[in-house]
Amino acid sequence: MALKYDRASKALKTGIAVSFVFGVIMFLLTFFRGDLLAGIFSNDSEAVANAWDYLKAYAIDCLLTCFLFCFIGYYNGIQRTTFVMIQGICGAFMVRIPVALIMQRVGGGSLFHIGLATPCSTVLQIILCFAVYRRFSQNKSAA
Repeated sequence: MALKYDRASKALKTGIAVSFVFGVIMFLLTFFRGDLLAGIFSNDSEAVANAWDYLKAYAIDCLLTCFLFCFIGYYNGIQRTTFVMIQGICGAFMVRIPVALIMQRVGGGSLFHIGLATPCSTVLQIILCFAVYRRFSQNKSAA
């Protein structure tokens, strides 16, 4: 293990910046023209409309996952895989599943509302990643 945390941190920031550009493109395409994407898989207008409704929530996650996925790669790269597992489990069981169930009832079964569970989960996971990154950076500078 090279233990080059500065290099890993630079790679993290570069990865986030580059992937955010693609995330914005995918957000715009998916949110505003998700019917084109869904239309690739079905000619049924009702299915396409329902898929687009879900994709609008997914589009929000396109803006967020560039942070989360880069952090996951960073933590795996510096051998903090236990944290990656914990934040993933927390996101799924503490947010994604409960929010999906709540939105199913509150949102009247709208696929957009149910789909919001994913970006909500991603937000928690990003908060955890930033908190650990900050703590890790403080501990590294104190050493």
